[in-house]
Amino acid sequence: MLRPETSPTLPSVPVVSPSSIEARLQGPRFSFRLQETPQSRPSAQAVSASSPPGTSGVVGDRSSSSSLPPHPPNTPPVQGSCFGNRRSYAENTAASNFTFGTSSSSARDTNYPQILKTPLSAGNPQRSGYRSWTPQGGYSATSSSAVSAHSPSVIVAVVEGRGLARGEIGMASIDLKNPQIILSQFADNTTYTKVITKLKILSPLEIIMSNTACVVGNSTKLFTLITENFKNVNFTTIQRKYFNETKGLEYIEQFCIAEFSTVLMEVQSKYYCLAAVAALLKYVEFIQNSVYAPKSLKICFQGSEQTAMIDSSSAQNLELLINNQDCRNNHTLFGVLNYTKTPGGSRRLRSNILEPLVDIETINMRLDCVQELLQDEELFFGLQSVISRFLDTEQLLSVLVQIPKQDTVNAAESKITNLIYLKHTLELVDPLKIALKNCNTPLLRAYCGSLEDKRFGIILEKIKTVINDDARYMKGCLNMRTQKCYAVRSNINEFLDIARKTYTEIVDDIAGMITQLAEKYSLPLRTSFSSARGFFIQMSTDSTNLRNDQLPSEFIKISKMKNSYSFTSADLIKMNERCQESLREIYHMTYMIVCRLLSEIYEHIHCLYKLSDTVSMLDMLLSFAHACTLSDYVRPEFTDTLAIKQGWHPILEKITVEKPVANDTYITEGSNFLIVTGPNMSGKSTYLKQIALCQIMAQIGSYVPAEYSSFRIAEQIFTRISTDDDIETNSSTFMKEMKEIAYILHNANDKSLILIDELGRGTNTEEGIGICYAVCEHLLSLKAFTLFATHFLELCHIDVLYPNVENMHFEVQHVKNPSRNKETILYTYKLSKGLTEEKNYGLKAAEVSSLPPSIVLDAKEITTQITRQILQNQKSTPEMERQRAVYHLATRLVQTARNSQLDSDNLRIYLRNLKKKYEADFPRLEQVPEKTEE
Repeated sequence: MLRPETSPTLPSVPVVSPSSIEARLQGPRFSFRLQETPQSRPSAQAVSASSPPGTSGVVGDRSSSSSLPPHPPNTPPVQGSCFGNRRSYAENTAASNFTFGTSSSSARDTNYPQILKTPLSAGNPQRSGYRSWTPQGGYSATSSSAVSAHSPSVIVAVVEGRGLARGEIGMASIDLKNPQIILSQFADNTTYTKVITKLKILSPLEIIMSNTACVVGNSTKLFTLITENFKNVNFTTIQRKYFNETKGLEYIEQFCIAEFSTVLMEVQSKYYCLAAVAALLKYVEFIQNSVYAPKSLKICFQGSEQTAMIDSSSAQNLELLINNQDCRNNHTLFGVLNYTKTPGGSRRLRSNILEPLVDIETINMRLDCVQELLQDEELFFGLQSVISRFLDTEQLLSVLVQIPKQDTVNAAESKITNLIYLKHTLELVDPLKIALKNCNTPLLRAYCGSLEDKRFGIILEKIKTVINDDARYMKGCLNMRTQKCYAVRSNINEFLDIARKTYTEIVDDIAGMITQLAEKYSLPLRTSFSSARGFFIQMSTDSTNLRNDQLPSEFIKISKMKNSYSFTSADLIKMNERCQESLREIYHMTYMIVCRLLSEIYEHIHCLYKLSDTVSMLDMLLSFAHACTLSDYVRPEFTDTLAIKQGWHPILEKITVEKPVANDTYITEGSNFLIVTGPNMSGKSTYLKQIALCQIMAQIGSYVPAEYSSFRIAEQIFTRISTDDDIETNSSTFMKEMKEIAYILHNANDKSLILIDELGRGTNTEEGIGICYAVCEHLLSLKAFTLFATHFLELCHIDVLYPNVENMHFEVQHVKNPSRNKETILYTYKLSKGLTEEKNYGLKAAEVSSLPPSIVLDAKEITTQITRQILQNQKSTPEMERQRAVYHLATRLVQTARNSQLDSDNLRIYLRNLKKKYEADFPRLEQVPEKTEE
């Protein structure tokens, strides 16, 4: 399972105590049909109540409004809650007319969300953007009369990753008029354009987010942007604990109808959309006072519209991020392309590999940048030099905009450190502009233009009025400690100047004391520092003449590390304590000054989001260019054809000493289905993965490993390669095969790239061939580009019925071994047209192994008999050959009309040669009677 390394696990829902409201909300369980009921406003309850009978798929009445529980013992009445005002909740639920009938208890979940106060409902009615109370339990940005003309009925839950996973978005939406849930998860930039676009497409009635996203005075940027862009939409916050990915997966298993159950394979490792659906269903269950019937919801996953979709199984099969043999190994596509210098660039590369672009214009803009970087050596090295000095700008921003609840020493030290980092970052803006000033490509010029923002200079000037010009980011804990102590300019705070003078004297006293000890004992002592121990003494073991191999008794806490001793003394410990006390005073006073400074620059700090976006993108493009310099990559083109001349596997190139064997690939709409055959270990699986990796590289804006390449944009990339079973889902090898192929068949479209490797091996031969044949016929009805590797040679004859099928095979050579008087197979790894002529290559592989000769001989005889009985000669007639030739000629002509850039003379020559090739391939066409249309 591909679990994101940077994704923190969301907390699971705790066990409910008997005294809680959840435990009290247990009464008679009923089923009901929602009746059409007029409502005063289009709340979530009203929308659902207005649905036609029989369309909601909801059963299991929790209780009527009169059966709502009293307040828990010793608990004052709660006016606001994360799920709404209970009075308005009771009024809305009482307005619905129900037809009751008994239901089984297994169809419900008794864990209700607890009622609590939130920043939106408790004591903050004047908060900007929340002017009127809504029945959903928040202050809405609009009055109850502000309703969309098309009566929206969609509720959306949105959750964002925290920490290093910030920017990873999970969304789940449900239409109350239609029992369908749509899930999505994607990586977004700091402007959250994908989130806003998706929400605008959904046009929601209500948006749900975690209450931790909107803490007063410390709201997340995502929360602020959503409330600003959707002022006419109700907004509700609920506790973070209900965004639980484990519960989300259970809900999908419980409610998803069998026909769409393959969605589980796609979302099982997408933790944020699972967390969103858990909160969404719990909230809908609460406001509806009901639960959905098991297996009653259509649940599907939709990737971002501007990116290609790669499911987690395909990402694992292709080794995009994690090596399947060793997770610590960097022999992955990410490892091949990752020459980034900043954490932000690395994150962007990772998200782009998982979600390649589908917009050709955007891809070509990136390729233009990479081309310019490769052609302009000065630009490449100048830009790389500046980018490598940037810190993690996104992480810096996230820390700067947080306001700590308590003014601790650690909080003070963190703020001071990050202000120095901010100064360091802003001082790199001008060098970055200088590096970009002579660039020519539109994208690089746009990024250069974004650096002209005057707010960078305003923030830096404000910082420099308080912070010393010499204060900067330095490596080493002692160096940074010194920078933090003397960060603020002199004469701003007299007490701070005195405290710093005291600190300097203490540090000098420590250095002097260690010098005296060195002279006293005639030992080569030196002063060292660590953040954990403070100042301590070190001494090399190479140049010491210790009496009886023992240090003087004055030294304590002695430890030996390799070629040095580390120790301290009682006096040094006391000096360290004095130093720490002085340091705390300095940090406290510096912190107060820094807080005032930050309050002045907060209004300008949003320009840093653009800066972080610029730095991470430039870092990724430089990484692409760097990868190109280490190998002979070529710029890809984008047409309606997948054509690769002498392409090779990018990861294999990194592993092997010699360059991998290159092969050609040619797939068009006229021949969009390639059947690949060949002996075991001939290179079929590697070839299939190579095509997918090259496709992904092209769509993220990188050059690809080939002499020439042309690609058709793939909106989805599917693979069925792995042969492992799955203990977690109790799936055998064959069952896992069927689940994966079912997922492909349900979701593939005309713009998909599909790679299937040896389907049907988990069952007997007849059934395996039957399944393969049926799957092939279904995929042949699409215009998807499909590569199908198989050992079932019977499958190759499908090209007689379908002219868009091409047979390819990997060649092998038979070499005689004089010493053993046997033939051995030499793998060439070269792809050729037609089906393989190798017969019984499995037996040949067994013969090379240590299998007894008698067993091999018997196997050969039995195989010959079975082959004679099963295989039928399927020879194509001249009429079939004629139709196939006409089909291929027609597709070539259509392709030429679409993509040709030849002038008239060259085009005439090309068409004449095409005609000659057609006539040469089929010299006996005149013997076939022509069919005329009536």
